[in-house]
Amino acid sequence: MPRRYLALWFPFLPTDRLRREGRIPTSGAPADAPLVVYAHRGNALRLVAGDERALALGLARDLTLADARARIPGLIAIEAEPEADEALLMRLAAFCDRFTPLVALDRPQGLLLDITGCAHLFGGESALLATLGRWMRRGGLALRSAVAGTPEAAHALARFGCGDIVPPGQDEAWLRPLPVAALELPAETALALTRAGLRTLADLAERPSKALSARFGEDLVTRLRRMLGHEDARLTPLRPPPACLVERHFAEPMLDAAGLEQVVTRLIGEAVRLLEQRGEGGRAFEVSFFRTDGAVRRLGIETGRPSRDAKAILRLYRERIDALADPLDPGFGFDAVRLAVPICQPLNEAQASLDRRAVEDEAVADLVDRLVARFGRDRVLRFVAQDSHDPRREARAVPVAAEVSGVVWPAPQPNEPPARPLQLFEPPQPVETLAEVPDGPPLRFRWRRVLHEIARAEGPERIAPEWWRDGPQAPMRDYYRVEDAQGRRFWLFRAGLYEQGAEPPRWFLHGLFA
Repeated sequence: MPRRYLALWFPFLPTDRLRREGRIPTSGAPADAPLVVYAHRGNALRLVAGDERALALGLARDLTLADARARIPGLIAIEAEPEADEALLMRLAAFCDRFTPLVALDRPQGLLLDITGCAHLFGGESALLATLGRWMRRGGLALRSAVAGTPEAAHALARFGCGDIVPPGQDEAWLRPLPVAALELPAETALALTRAGLRTLADLAERPSKALSARFGEDLVTRLRRMLGHEDARLTPLRPPPACLVERHFAEPMLDAAGLEQVVTRLIGEAVRLLEQRGEGGRAFEVSFFRTDGAVRRLGIETGRPSRDAKAILRLYRERIDALADPLDPGFGFDAVRLAVPICQPLNEAQASLDRRAVEDEAVADLVDRLVARFGRDRVLRFVAQDSHDPRREARAVPVAAEVSGVVWPAPQPNEPPARPLQLFEPPQPVETLAEVPDGPPLRFRWRRVLHEIARAEGPERIAPEWWRDGPQAPMRDYYRVEDAQGRRFWLFRAGLYEQGAEPPRWFLHGLFA
């Protein structure tokens, strides 16, 4: 199937946005006064955009605002807001996501859509362009569009051509009459081409590519090849295309929450069947709700392991809906719902073991997934090992769904008690100790006003500081595993060494053994 690309160009995006927002002053200005947008450029206020009437009156880009006012005294001028224009373009890209998941920005005032294999879902390419035109006119936006076999060809036809649908394989014939300005080359190169008598793409296409690259650079030849359809450079979409995608479009906007959940249930069932055919499971699921006013609401669901259990996924979806701080507002209704599976991994059918460990593991994994869906991935954490001999840095907490590779936990010695407590105090708690010899283990210590008599002690385990993190003056630590007369076990350390003229070392309690 040949590739098909749709270019959308909003020629008056800044001024159309101002009119949409009601920012145009109505008092003291004629009803048909032209509107321009200006910005500070080179120690002067210069025009950066204008509406259709301003362009018809000859107000071009880079003209100083003073000259524009001298020509047209009733001119309406508003300072440019590039961030607001970018935000509107992003909202338009989210709106176009309902037609294809491959949407890319074509800055500063355009979008590019890869509609290969999906235009027939909307009645064909002509019907799709008509639908987009109606939506944009309803939103107060001027639009020019074109469909071609490469992104560059569609881009050029939307801006410099008639803005039509090019039949497959005929890109070059439609593009040859366009001016060389369609290549959007630097001003010096465009001027040199014009002086050389090369005014259209047909003039360039008839010249040997080696001569053009030697005279004007390789960038010119590359742009020309892509423009004429000889080379296809794919889009880089705003959102990576998901591994699995199912969606449903409605003839009439849907407002009923119960009906919406039924649609999501059916989409989950379809996605599960597709994953089962591939022998895969999803690690992440995203449900997108497209409102009739163009707004898009997305809900993400993550699992701790690959899953294609429809009931479990639906349960996570309900948990996510219940945990929303901002409830799902249908507005005037949803006209499309999409379920995407952006992360898929191989999944084989698991057989429960005789000791039911597999069943228990599945139950724990389901509980973790529900907690993540309700409280968020950054609030459900797990510990992973780090490459450090310092007990304070041997582990760190990461989101439970995060992919971590590298360091593994050290295997415990068989028939040996644990070398480290499961939980450490941060910071370590100071204790008062009495030792028989300066470098020996304590005989007793006082912690939280309670005196503990040591019955058994093991150590020391000397741990040097990490000088590249703690600095060269960090003290040495001698750790002891001790047990008091009541059988309680503690992990104590002495910070520093007994040295002549130095401050006496201090003792701390770092953790408790279970």
